[in-house]
Amino acid sequence: MDSPCVACCKLNHDKICTGCYRHIEEIVDWNKRSDAQQLQILQLCAARRQNIDAQSSPTSAITSAEWQSAKLALALKKQRQLS
Repeated sequence: MDSPCVACCKLNHDKICTGCYRHIEEIVDWNKRSDAQQLQILQLCAARRQNIDAQSSPTSAITSAEWQSAKLALALKKQRQLS
């Protein structure tokens, strides 16, 4: 499934992109998700869109540190699930 990325990556205070409405962990892990998981994320994005568009909270571009932190958090989460 194609990524919903619109090349406008800016995170709000909840670490959700205001371009595609995915959480940073969903962005980082998109290509490793099954089609069913990706579809579920897209459904979450549709629900988030209304809430996020109604707010006018500050945003910031995704930094390399945030990207790496999200990757590490996902790796640790998966490791705990396997234990």
